[in-house]
Amino acid sequence: MINTILIFPIIACILMGLIKKKAFDCAMVNVYAVLHFVASCLLACGIGKLGNIPYFTVDNTNIIFLLVLSLVFLMVAFYNSNYIRNLEYEDKKIGHYSFMIMVFVLAMTGTILSSNLGIAWIFVEATTLSSAYLIYFNKTKHSIEAAWKYVFICSIGIALAFVGIIFLNIAQGDINTLDFAQLYKHASAFDPFWLKLAFVFMLFGFGTKMGLAPVHYWLPDAHSEAPSPISALLSATLLNSAFLVIIRVFKVLDIAQCDKWARIMFIIVGFVSLFVTAVFVYHIKNYKRMLAYSSIENMGILAIGTGLGGAALYAVVLHLIGHSLAKASFFLTSGNVLELFETKRIKSINGLMSADNKTAWLWILSFLAICAFPTSILFISEFLIIKTMIMQGHLLLCALFVLLLTIVLWGIAKVVIKMTFGKLSEDKEETVRANKKKFSILMYLPQVIMLLLVFVLGIYIPPFLNSMIILATAGF
Repeated sequence: MINTILIFPIIACILMGLIKKKAFDCAMVNVYAVLHFVASCLLACGIGKLGNIPYFTVDNTNIIFLLVLSLVFLMVAFYNSNYIRNLEYEDKKIGHYSFMIMVFVLAMTGTILSSNLGIAWIFVEATTLSSAYLIYFNKTKHSIEAAWKYVFICSIGIALAFVGIIFLNIAQGDINTLDFAQLYKHASAFDPFWLKLAFVFMLFGFGTKMGLAPVHYWLPDAHSEAPSPISALLSATLLNSAFLVIIRVFKVLDIAQCDKWARIMFIIVGFVSLFVTAVFVYHIKNYKRMLAYSSIENMGILAIGTGLGGAALYAVVLHLIGHSLAKASFFLTSGNVLELFETKRIKSINGLMSADNKTAWLWILSFLAICAFPTSILFISEFLIIKTMIMQGHLLLCALFVLLLTIVLWGIAKVVIKMTFGKLSEDKEETVRANKKKFSILMYLPQVIMLLLVFVLGIYIPPFLNSMIILATAGF
């Protein structure tokens, strides 16, 4: 199965380059999405693990990340089918777009499945190169600027991560390996000084891709300027991939009993991420940019939960699942809003409920899901993190955590309410009416499925998923 999901996109990209037809390109993306999801489910059931390509493996930790990537990619691919149909570009440009989606998902899959830190580093760099074109796709002034900022900042981040890998190698002495299993086996013999220094560089290096403040500057521009299906992939899957690599390195420090240092770093960058979001969410003029800052906030929550440890690790995995599904839904719904009103400016949009009530309800429900409104699974995860803080005696941090989350919630709520209700302006009525005719069920169904999962999982987590989450936390 691992061979299949890594090799198929390569073959598909070659065929797409030869056939060069819009319909075929779209079909290949959809086939890969279905294949990826089926293969991931089989791997989760323990089927198809034999005969793996060297340097790639499935374990209790990365299978959760792989399943989230597969499910989000499948939903995005369905939405993308209608999105591509409405694009007024020549087949060649659509071909490049579809080609890069395949490469981007392949790079994220490789990052998640890598059993070697060096290979994971290469695939993280590949995600930058492939997604840069997707951010630049619309070729506007702002998208070009966002793509350059993305490449520049993430290249610095990947360079910092490379320096961290060098320091990790120095810490090993004569052992000299980047295989995660070997790193875990020999971690107790590593030099603590170089190990701690390596973690700092890799936290900020890979943290750049994860969107942690203060190395987050590319994220608001890139997520707001990319096409909506790509924004969903960037926020819901790319950030997770980088987080997994950081978790793998953190495990080495945990075994080497240097985890206290790493936990402090996690909590610091986590609260800085929450603070940055709380400050900037009140000055947002672009609703897609608002969603991007929400991603920074949620990556901060993952970092804080990891730093706390204990029951918060279970909450981290829950939060990762919930955020990925809710944020993907939010970004895809923002694509509907953009298609209807032809603007990203918040002040130019009123009366979404009158324009398209299905999109309006998806917009409201996505907001409730991402802001941890019961029964969202994010309510459970944030509750467990708060409970862990109280049990560990971090009362001041707990108060600050709740305060920052409340500020962010209020900032997003103001925008959602303003855009959803009110009277649709007369100058927008004709535009909205014409654009609504382009919509099909595929513009709504993916969000419905993801939101349904988010709210159902907040009430009932199936035993098999609960077991997977518990097993996944052992890798932290």
